[in-house]
Amino acid sequence: MDFERGAMRATLRWVLWDVKDTLLKVRASVGEQYCKEAERVGLNISPVEVEAAFRQAYRHHSSRYPNYGVSQGLDGRSWWVAVVRDTFSQCTVQDPALLNAMAHNLYQNFCKAENWEVFPDSKKTLETCSSLGLELGVVSNFDSRLEEILHVCGLRSHFKFLITSEEAGIAKPNPAIFKQALQKCGVLAANVAHVGDHYVNDYLASKSVGIHGLLLDRCNQHNTASVPAEHRLRSLEELPSLLQQQML
Repeated sequence: MDFERGAMRATLRWVLWDVKDTLLKVRASVGEQYCKEAERVGLNISPVEVEAAFRQAYRHHSSRYPNYGVSQGLDGRSWWVAVVRDTFSQCTVQDPALLNAMAHNLYQNFCKAENWEVFPDSKKTLETCSSLGLELGVVSNFDSRLEEILHVCGLRSHFKFLITSEEAGIAKPNPAIFKQALQKCGVLAANVAHVGDHYVNDYLASKSVGIHGLLLDRCNQHNTASVPAEHRLRSLEELPSLLQQQML
C-alpha cells in the first residue's frame, strides 16, 4: 500500500527519525533526577515539588526563549542551566554557587546512558532498515548533546547525519528544518520517510514538504480520522514491512 493514496509511487531511499520518545526516553522523571542531584549536595526536596517547578520553568523559558534561545544569543547549555536554576529557585534554593553547580552537573548527567532508556524495538528496527538498503538520518528538536547521547546509547552508528534544532537554528514544526534534511539526503522528498511520535512536529511538518510522514503512536492516542491507518505505527516493529511495500 502506498503511503499517499493515489500518489505515484517513488522508491524510498531515506528514513529520517525523531529521537526522544521515538527511539529512546528519559529513564526517570525530571523530578526524580533533579532530586537525586539535590540529595548529592545535601538538600532534601520533594520530587513532586521539583516536577511542578520544572514544568513551570520549562514553559516559561520555552515561551520566552524558544529553541534554546539560539536566535537570541543563547545556546543549549546556557538555556538548560537557566531552567534548572529557575526550577530549584522555586523550591527555595537561593545559593547562586549551589544553583550553578547543580545545573551544570545535571546538564552533563543527561549525556550518560544510565539516564536514558532505549525502546526495545529501536535497535532491531534501525538494523533492519539499514539491511534493506535504506539510509538513515535524524531530525530532532534537541540540543547539541544529542550526538553523545546516541553514541552512549549505542545508536549513533546507524545514522548518516544528525540535525538538531539547536545547531540548525530552527525547530520542528518549521518545515525549514526538514528542507535542511532533504539537502543532506540529496534526493526528492518523495524518496524520504520520517518517523516520529509528535502529530504536529513530526507527522504534519514532514508531510508539509512532501516527505512521507509516519506517526509512531505507541499509546494509541490518534484515531484513524486524524491519521490514516497506513501512516500510523503502534510499534516500530511494524515499520520494516511498511517501508518494503514502498520500495517495491
